[in-house]
Amino acid sequence: MALLNHHIVWSRDAQASADFLTEIMGLDPAVKLGHFVMVRVTPDITFDFMSTDREIMAQHYAFLVTEDEFDLIFTRVQERGLTYWSDPRHHDEGNINRLDDGRGVYFNDPSGHELEIITRAYGSGGLEAEHPNPLLTEELAESGTLPTLS
Repeated sequence: MALLNHHIVWSRDAQASADFLTEIMGLDPAVKLGHFVMVRVTPDITFDFMSTDREIMAQHYAFLVTEDEFDLIFTRVQERGLTYWSDPRHHDEGNINRLDDGRGVYFNDPSGHELEIITRAYGSGGLEAEHPNPLLTEELAESGTLPTLS
């Protein structure tokens, strides 16, 4: 089995983007290694920020956090005056979602990458949840069965 070790994140300013992520998420300070500014996002995975003048294709990074971590991170988002949304298409500005009976919110980093924090993994509430993930109901309607991740 192959395990993800690191992900290169193109940025306008690698240090500024790494600092943003560590401050917002409450992570350990970034470490500079050559032209990379590395942030440990899990015990086994780093985001290796790299500055570029090329066009940056915005990426999406979702973090599963505890309820307490959500409160801390969301407070930092609000204190910085960042725009946030309850949905990935950025239609519902200024709100969070309650999918799978958890909480989730989207916001952007300085280079335009979309960060998401969620307290429940997608689909984990099942159809019994008060706020089921609409992806589950769409999948059930299309295929007649619910997906399973193993």
